[in-house]
Amino acid sequence: MESRAEPRTQPVVRGGGLFDRIDYRLIETAEEKDQIYLMRYKAYLHGGLILPSESRRICDRYDDAPNVWLFGIFVDGELCGSFRLHVLTSEWRMSYTTELFGDILHPRLDRGEIFVDPARFSADPEKAQRFPELPYLTVRLGFLACEYFNADTGLAMVRTDHQAFYRRVLLSETISEPRPFPGWHTRKVVLMASDFRAVRERILARFPIMRSSAFERRMLFDRAGQRKAAQRPVLVSASAPLSPGAALMGT
Repeated sequence: MESRAEPRTQPVVRGGGLFDRIDYRLIETAEEKDQIYLMRYKAYLHGGLILPSESRRICDRYDDAPNVWLFGIFVDGELCGSFRLHVLTSEWRMSYTTELFGDILHPRLDRGEIFVDPARFSADPEKAQRFPELPYLTVRLGFLACEYFNADTGLAMVRTDHQAFYRRVLLSETISEPRPFPGWHTRKVVLMASDFRAVRERILARFPIMRSSAFERRMLFDRAGQRKAAQRPVLVSASAPLSPGAALMGT
C-alpha cells in the first residue's frame, strides 16, 4: 500500500476518524474469495506490478494454506481492501514468505520462534484514493495478530519502495536484500521484521488505533481448525474497549 508524505501525527487522526466505520471480515466462501482475487488484480494492475490477464484474478496456493487467515476490509459495508495473514511456527511453515526467504526464516522457526506473516495487501484503487487511512487500519490486523498469537516477530514482505511506511508505523527493520517476487515484472521485495515485544508499547503510544480488546482479537483469530497454529499462551494485557465498528462481523 502506498504511503504519503504527511505530518507524523496525521495518520493517527485519520485512522481514528475512520475506525468506527471499519469492519474486518474473515473471508471463507468461494464467492467472497473471488471478490478478493478480483480486487487484488485491479490493485496490482493499477500499481503497474502485473500485466493484464484474461482471468482478471490474482490468487495462489497459499490462499488455502491451513495456517492462513484471509480478511476483507470493509468501510460502511463496502469492500475496500484485503489482507492475508499466515502464522508461522516450527510446525506451520506454509507461506510465500518462507518460500522466498526460507534461508532466513527456517533456522529461526527451528528454534521455536513464532512469526505473524502478513501478505497480499491490496486496496480497490478508487477507494484507496477516498480513504488514505486504509494502510494504517489494514496493518493494524497484523499488530493484533502478533498480540493474539504472542508472536516473537511481525514480518512484512514488501516492495522496496514501501519500506519507509513500515519503518515509521511498525518500527520494522529490513533483514534481507531485494529479491524478485513471482509474477511481478517491475518490482522486487524485501523482508522486514518488527521485534514485537520490544516495540509494542512504542507503537501503541504513537498509534492509539492499534489498541484492541481480548474480545476483538478472539473474534478475529479464534478459528477452531487453526488454533494449533501457535502453541504458546497468548499475552494478557490491558487494552482499550472494543469499538463496535472494529469487531469482526461474522466468522
